[in-house]
Amino acid sequence: MTITTWDEIRTAFHVARLGTVSGAAEALGVHHATVIRHIDALEGQLGVKLFQRHARGYTATEAGADLLQVALATDDQFTQLAGRIRGQGASVMGELVVTSIAGLSHMLTPVLTAFQAKHPGLIVRFLTDERVFRLEYGEAHVAIRAGPAPEGADNVVQPFFKYSFAMYGSPDYLARHGAPQDDADLVNHRFVATDNPDTKAPFYRWLFDHVPDRCISFRATDGRAISDALVAGAGLGFLPPFEAQSMPQLQEVLPARPEWQSQLWLVTHVDLHRTMKVQSFLSYLKQATKGWSR
Repeated sequence: MTITTWDEIRTAFHVARLGTVSGAAEALGVHHATVIRHIDALEGQLGVKLFQRHARGYTATEAGADLLQVALATDDQFTQLAGRIRGQGASVMGELVVTSIAGLSHMLTPVLTAFQAKHPGLIVRFLTDERVFRLEYGEAHVAIRAGPAPEGADNVVQPFFKYSFAMYGSPDYLARHGAPQDDADLVNHRFVATDNPDTKAPFYRWLFDHVPDRCISFRATDGRAISDALVAGAGLGFLPPFEAQSMPQLQEVLPARPEWQSQLWLVTHVDLHRTMKVQSFLSYLKQATKGWSR
């Protein structure tokens, strides 16, 4: 009987994480044929399919997702063990995978960069895709999520900070249309907003409740595109004051309100929450972001 090796499990871990054989081969420094051989051997040993093959790559099956979760925790433990053996037991090494909404990048990237500088053996992966990365499948160590408190019995959820938003417009737009005099006057204006009608962002829910669809004349799926549209004069829209400070070409037309605030949460999986890497990062993040609530 063939014995499953850690090399095979680690290979499957990287295929599940990256979604392609070529990506896993590059990350591991091996030939793509080796990756395929490891996957075939592991599936044969376990008697289940770990991946669905398709034109764009590999997607983990339910069994593959279970393997990914276990492999991520094991990989972290091996990394810590290697550090202790080399006399670097207090160091943070390996990969740190953090996911958040893209709009937080300008705030979080400097923190991640500074944390990585303190731990040269660390590789930071900052994921800001629109989809929700699944901690239970080992897709990230730490998630920063907005909206209602995330649910899940296997998650450790902590409040992070409240993200404030105000309404802004460009000088060009305001010269053409003026500023709204009050909430009732909003129906006479154009707005830039998300193209997602199911968004849970409190400021967009408020906007959708207060103006007709015809007023939202520019819609986008990406936060950068929305801010670019505001600067270009496509309409009025929401930005956090922290971000708007770096855009002197925009003017505040309605100040931040409590009902527009979005609560952010720190989410970790219970299996990884107590690891040195995660605890070190969470402590550093909380210290570095004191005073962000505004």
